[in-house]
Amino acid sequence: MDKQKKTIKQFEKIKIDKSWSFIEKTRKETSYLSHGYHRYPAKFIPQIVERLVKKYTREGDLVVDPFGGCGTTLVESKVLGRESVGVDINPVAVLITKAKITPINLLDLEEAFVDLKYKLDSYNSETKINVPKHDRIDYWFKTENKRKLAFISQKISKIKDQDIRDFFYCGLSNILKNCSIWLQKSNKPTRDFDKKPSDPFKIFIRHVNSMLRGNIEFYELLKHRGFLKTKCKVQCTDARKIPAKNNSVSLVVTSPPYVTSYEYADLHQLTALWFKYIKDLSDFRKRFIGTSHHNKKELKLNSIIAEDIKNSLLEKDKKTAEEVATYFSEMNEVFIEMKRMLKKGGRTCIVIGNTSLKGVEILNAEVFAEQLQNLGFKIDNIIKREIPSKNLPSIRNEKTGRFAKVGDKNKKYAYPTEYILVMKKI
Repeated sequence: MDKQKKTIKQFEKIKIDKSWSFIEKTRKETSYLSHGYHRYPAKFIPQIVERLVKKYTREGDLVVDPFGGCGTTLVESKVLGRESVGVDINPVAVLITKAKITPINLLDLEEAFVDLKYKLDSYNSETKINVPKHDRIDYWFKTENKRKLAFISQKISKIKDQDIRDFFYCGLSNILKNCSIWLQKSNKPTRDFDKKPSDPFKIFIRHVNSMLRGNIEFYELLKHRGFLKTKCKVQCTDARKIPAKNNSVSLVVTSPPYVTSYEYADLHQLTALWFKYIKDLSDFRKRFIGTSHHNKKELKLNSIIAEDIKNSLLEKDKKTAEEVATYFSEMNEVFIEMKRMLKKGGRTCIVIGNTSLKGVEILNAEVFAEQLQNLGFKIDNIIKREIPSKNLPSIRNEKTGRFAKVGDKNKKYAYPTEYILVMKKI
């Protein structure tokens, strides 16, 4: 049997392991410590990371997340006494992660918040404010809320301590959706002209109070365990450029973006625009893995399964085929970087699901397993888990191309199950 067919057959035989679904966990239990600081689409729950880190590492080991997202891997590594490094190409993700991984002295933070609230109370309709000028900000925000948000941002910018400043910026970022006319229950950029946006001052103070409780819990737990000084850093860079030495990493835990990862630019545009991380949304999209905007003449997929998927897509849509080929080629480069930094016997744990495009099955998990094996890894374990529907995005309608509406009773979910690939460097 050909290797690729053997890999596909191996996946077909895997049964769902319900112990990895964590379906009994409440929203409060998955957003404990600093995990509730900021909403983030398609993030994996901390219980997955906790179990993997406990199983495959010891205290003091180095854990890496090449697609850091909102910092789940780094937070869980820190509370378990493992040093960690995370990177993400998205500056919004890096801002959120910086806030989440940084425990702040309770009295210093409380004092800064009292002072900030006092300054916010000085706002009135005559206050002179430099409101950001951008067509997309005008597209999403009403005039008075723009003024109030700009006022909050200006007052935060005057705080001298960067950790405290980032903490409040994270809180401000999280309320932007509520304060805009973005359809509240949708991850997709859709305007709701009937929406009554939240008052920025009220929702900011309420959310920061929640964050303060998370910081207390985080700080006290780390202090109790003696891990306040455990090294934990995040950097805004490409997943193929990890700031870790050769053969130094014990474990990689990550949840890569899917082939349409450039859509993350759309999802994070409010913060990216408001904080001036970007000027143009289309340019922002080009930064992400799998975008069709690339300069490579040849793509190395390192997977026969990936080649077959690309060829099937070529019969349907050339642009989609190019995007998928680019995605698998760039993910292969990420895996080369993983191999460089992992110790012999070290493991990479990749949380990924399969999907479909243009009626073609995109077997992400099988492709990744084949690529990693071809690079010198062996399959250590493959876990198949159900994803609770509350964490799932809906799929596009094949006829209209639009995502199912929030109240559609017949909508289907994009990734009802996903895999955790545990691959060992040999």
